[in-house]
Amino acid sequence: MKTLRFFTLFITCCFSFSTPAQDATEQQIVAQINADLPQALSELELTVNINSGTLNFEGVKKVGHFFQQKFDEIGFKTQWVDGSEFKRAGHLVASYGDTGPKILMIGHLDTVFAKDDAFQTFQKIDDNHIAGPGITDMKGGDVIILSALRALKKLNLLDNVSIKVVMTGDEERSGRPLSQSKKALIDAAKWADIALGFEDADGDIKTAVVARRSSSGWKLNVTGKPSHSSQIFTDDIGYGAIFETARILNAFREQLAGKDNLTFNPGMIIGGTDINYENATGTAYGKSNVVAKTARVSGGIRALSVEELEHAKQMMQKIVAENLPHTSAAITFAEGYPPMAPSDGNYALLKMYSDVSESLGYGPVTAVNPRNAGAADISFTAKHVKMGIDGLGLMGTGGHTKEEVADMRSFSQNMHKAAVLIYRLSLAN
Repeated sequence: MKTLRFFTLFITCCFSFSTPAQDATEQQIVAQINADLPQALSELELTVNINSGTLNFEGVKKVGHFFQQKFDEIGFKTQWVDGSEFKRAGHLVASYGDTGPKILMIGHLDTVFAKDDAFQTFQKIDDNHIAGPGITDMKGGDVIILSALRALKKLNLLDNVSIKVVMTGDEERSGRPLSQSKKALIDAAKWADIALGFEDADGDIKTAVVARRSSSGWKLNVTGKPSHSSQIFTDDIGYGAIFETARILNAFREQLAGKDNLTFNPGMIIGGTDINYENATGTAYGKSNVVAKTARVSGGIRALSVEELEHAKQMMQKIVAENLPHTSAAITFAEGYPPMAPSDGNYALLKMYSDVSESLGYGPVTAVNPRNAGAADISFTAKHVKMGIDGLGLMGTGGHTKEEVADMRSFSQNMHKAAVLIYRLSLAN
């Protein structure tokens, strides 16, 4: 049934809807959102002013409970998913309806700004710009989700669609194991036909995301045979840990750099006679006249598809295994964000979203270059839903920095687009 429902929806999206641009119902949607805009602005200011750095569990729960109350008020069934099993605050899940296309809307409650960070408050810069911690990443997107659904509910336009909202509490710093921390999101994706993500993507309102690269880590541990440096390169001593590390990293560069959408980066390297490394900080002891005994490298890797990622891992493992004399090396890969590969379904949904944007007078929307959009929660849904796009949130600049500024001209526009998109999707029922 899910496959049949998707096929009908896919054909409808591919050939667009016969709905006239700005028909009477869509005009009502826009008018309702505009009437509710002061409330949305107040909600944005309130939530931005609550510190919800990922590890500030109290703050994340406070933001989550605020949105939970708001969804309760408009008739959604809500649930707070406790995060103690994965050492995070938890997630909010809100559901409505049991007929029509099943749409998952994705947000997150946490930010990168810790409880003691100096950047804490909502600050108006001018008529079009507001600064604040997490205003674009992504409390603005959360408010857009709420506002679009509230307008549709007031207009009785949610009867032919099923909605599930998941706002996670650990997007910026995922809990472990991922099988637990992402379970609520993945379960919702298995239920859904369509996923809509409300991150700010590349900050350009003229773009949306149809593909995101994976994001995960790797660690390289290398050992050599320690000796007086006068004996390096000899048959008995070999090349030492640091030369072997250099060989491996250079081979990674020569054989894998510039391949499609694959990137990998050695972000930290440490080596010598003795090393200590913990929580991204390390110390080393070594002398210029001693062949290095040990070295370690930590890095990240990103790819656009599972196949691309697996091929890269195999190549890296092969390179690591081709050791110089009297050295050994091992590489391990950490679990992380999977890729959101581009698909026909994603592009069909983007076309529909672009059609909505044009009918509202906002111009077309095109796909973001995957190199310009980082990993996000929607990636965990990609293999379960038939259609998905991201980057529908509040746009701006300076994300993850103290210069995070929202372009408020995108606030109501993206509410309009999200609400009208959901309305049009409901017509496919």
